[in-house]
Amino acid sequence: PISAPEPFDPQVLRLYSVLRRQGIDPKRHQGWARVRRGVWVKAGTWAGLTPEQRHAARAHALTLVCDPDRSWTFTHETAAAVWGLPRIEPWPDAVRTLVVGTRRRGSPGVRPTPGLDVVAEVVHGIRVTPVARTVVDLARSGSLPTAVAAADHALRHGLCTRDDLAREADAVPRRRRGRPQAALVVDLADGESMSSGESLSRVQMFRLGVPRPRLQVRHEDAQGLIGIVDFDWDGVVGEFDGKLKYKVPEGATPEEAAEILWQEKQREDRLRRRDNRVARWVWADAMRPKSMVTILGEQGIRP
Repeated sequence: PISAPEPFDPQVLRLYSVLRRQGIDPKRHQGWARVRRGVWVKAGTWAGLTPEQRHAARAHALTLVCDPDRSWTFTHETAAAVWGLPRIEPWPDAVRTLVVGTRRRGSPGVRPTPGLDVVAEVVHGIRVTPVARTVVDLARSGSLPTAVAAADHALRHGLCTRDDLAREADAVPRRRRGRPQAALVVDLADGESMSSGESLSRVQMFRLGVPRPRLQVRHEDAQGLIGIVDFDWDGVVGEFDGKLKYKVPEGATPEEAAEILWQEKQREDRLRRRDNRVARWVWADAMRPKSMVTILGEQGIRP
């Protein structure tokens, strides 16, 4: 199994006031990056963070500089970032906080969001909505691809169960905005999906009316295991070619890089010899339904 990514570690954050006492002015030093007003991090550390980790860093930074007696609970995409859930669209700059009952005005970089009360969980010292609630919130208010990608990731890494998701979706009051889409996300979610690109691809297939494929199917021949394919329609294999599939290890020689590509070609040739047609697509194709329907249709998979 693929190990779950580590959540953002707030230990790398530094208060401006503390840095100044140490004789460091991050505003005048290129070695520091500003997370939000009053909170900084080393520029090299910031450069190495993923987009979701940067968003999570903004949530941690908010708790460092704002009212320490206030019990912030982060929700929606901010809770997703803290949990390490993926997102298809760009991450927003403002963090989302849960507001139950009386509305509160926002402040720079903070978006108060009304919602039902919840028993929050603590991740690295800050309160967030539980994973299943977070996924359902994303489903109700955001895009279907992001919600499915988050649900797939949560199931794949054991952060919640399908029953957890179903209970949260069912708990949404009837006639409330987003209830049908929350139920749809529960139906589409699959822990066998191995990347956000594969999740996005499956959402496009659903929207196009393409038959639902089986995921992570083993293929063998007389030589043994050929490989485990991303999508399978009994005679047609689908492969999402994300960045990781052909990733060459750092420091690899040109010969080693060529060998990785050669092995993948050999794998595809073996699949074809087993009377499989192979459809391949990349992220740009998955973002465009017309491209997906063309690529799949050429191999006989049609709406």
